[in-house]
Amino acid sequence: MTEIITPRHLGATDRVEFPQGFLWGAATAAFQIEGAAHTDGREDSVWDTFCRVPGAVLGGDDGEVACDHYHRYREDVALLSDLNLGTYRFSSSWARVQPGGGAVNQKGLDFYSRLVDELLAEDLLPWITLYHWDLPQAIEDQGGWTNRDTAYRFADYAVTMHEALGDRVGVWTTLNEPWCSAFLGYTGGVHAPGRQSRPDGLAAAHHLLLGHGLAVQALRERAPEANLGITLNFTVADPVDPDDAGDVDAARRIDGQFNRIFLDPVIKGEYPADVLADVEEYGFAEHVQDGDLAIISSPIDALGVNYYHGELVSSRPASTTLDGSAPVERPTSSPYPAADGVFNHPRGLPVTDQSWEIQPEGLTRLLNRLQADYTGPAGVPLYITENGCAYDDVVEADGSVDDQNRLEFFDAHLRAVKDAIDDGADVRGYFAWSLLDNFEWSWGYSKRFGIVRVDYETQERTVKASGRWFAQVASQNAVPARP
Repeated sequence: MTEIITPRHLGATDRVEFPQGFLWGAATAAFQIEGAAHTDGREDSVWDTFCRVPGAVLGGDDGEVACDHYHRYREDVALLSDLNLGTYRFSSSWARVQPGGGAVNQKGLDFYSRLVDELLAEDLLPWITLYHWDLPQAIEDQGGWTNRDTAYRFADYAVTMHEALGDRVGVWTTLNEPWCSAFLGYTGGVHAPGRQSRPDGLAAAHHLLLGHGLAVQALRERAPEANLGITLNFTVADPVDPDDAGDVDAARRIDGQFNRIFLDPVIKGEYPADVLADVEEYGFAEHVQDGDLAIISSPIDALGVNYYHGELVSSRPASTTLDGSAPVERPTSSPYPAADGVFNHPRGLPVTDQSWEIQPEGLTRLLNRLQADYTGPAGVPLYITENGCAYDDVVEADGSVDDQNRLEFFDAHLRAVKDAIDDGADVRGYFAWSLLDNFEWSWGYSKRFGIVRVDYETQERTVKASGRWFAQVASQNAVPARP
């Protein structure tokens, strides 16, 4: 088995201080919290449609109400302030701003304008993500991300958002986790729009990246001083036996089709040759037109890193399995276009209540790799834009939630981040996922990630023990000593 390196701070009890100016925040996404799904002109996104597909989402849950953030945003911004945070990462809903993919909906824009004003009034930095998976269903009906034209429509939407908010918002993220949009949505059928096609997923991946590059160029032209970036989700793929050629190739395939297929074109302006060879039979190269990679690699100012766990893989099946996917009734497929014969093996690590392994040392290795091979040479700072865990919280008789398991998860991962910083990684901020318990995609409302509990019946918010601890971290710019 691959050797696991114990981070220097992991398991330690000492206080760990972060660099001066380190940015502390929490993150959410529009569809997961806003609700008001058909209020003030908003129309269906692909996720509204997907939630109505029998067996696609646990419990038949949907985003019609979610956390009702659309009406309760002032309360939620006050929570952010009470938690001593300096920034809030949120996303805007394309389906709210351009319902049906058509004309701009002023009421939708006005909501985000009010939200930004409220954040600024509380001295919170607005950190906006333009796309967190809520494609207008009308655009999906015209091919969605498999249609090259969607990339250009996305750039137009980015300009629309900047025209409305650019006087007050200086940090812009184009896409959140295009791996999920492309491969969970178009190849695995796990996420909206629920297609199960390897060629479609690959086409979507390229067009998402093209949309990113076009949006960066359009925003850079409008606001040269803006901080522009993209958020990618990453894994750390290790071979079960590093001396076994099959296991090594399995790790290469997962790394290529999860990390490098997005990272290399954005940072290096090229698709990895081995990945192109792996997916050649699905016509991926046909979508890459002259000049596309120059657009995709338009310089960025920040790379968002979303990390939850790594993968231990082999060319041989595991004797025991650990399935971290939602147990939905609707059949799904592998999201990987060219990883047949690759098998995940449990590492024997502790797991969350979502059966995701807890692997903080993987975050240290990931950040060091990014710094050495990608963002360091490019001069691009790193931000942890998502890191968190799902646990089945217990509400005490007095209404409190003493989620020590989540607190320990954050403690371990923040110590792992500090290890990478000490190694020279230019990491400048950390956003807890998530501010609120919310709609967790195909898991529905069955899994809670929030540092603030949401009672979905009453919409009452309760700061959990992890939230109070995180507020102390943000206030002191340090992870406190552990008893």
